[in-house]
Amino acid sequence: MPSVMGLLEERERAARQRVEVLQAELREAEAAWERFVVARQAVAEVLAEPAAGEEAPSVGVAVERPARVAGAVPGSMVPVWREGLALDSLAPDYQRLVDVLAGSGEEMDCRQLAAALGLEVVAAKVEGVRSKVKRLAARGWLAEERPGMFRLLTGRAGGS
Repeated sequence: MPSVMGLLEERERAARQRVEVLQAELREAEAAWERFVVARQAVAEVLAEPAAGEEAPSVGVAVERPARVAGAVPGSMVPVWREGLALDSLAPDYQRLVDVLAGSGEEMDCRQLAAALGLEVVAAKVEGVRSKVKRLAARGWLAEERPGMFRLLTGRAGGS
């Protein structure tokens, strides 16, 4: 008869493998989503440009173009961190996450981050936070040394 500890270890291993599969699927889904964002931005940019021979938009009509950030992954709202990159290169939601972690000085999980942001701690909000902090970690702004626990890397707040 197998030991209780052996059974638990086996189930833990199976659960960890499932998590890894789901994380890979999430990365693929995020990449697909980012491609659609890029496509939508490109179409909006093309539609905003006057066709050959036409006049530019009339006075009072602003055409906003997305700012290019050096070191950014095309179509990404989170540029890859590099020395000297300012915190304001991130979208406001991402800046708030970095600020919360900078203010705490400690590792936090996604539920703690959601609460610190004033969000209702429900699955949908926590998963939204998880998606953002995973992206920040993948691009070098945060560290995830233990699964689900995030901290700010030294020098990342404010790009200093």
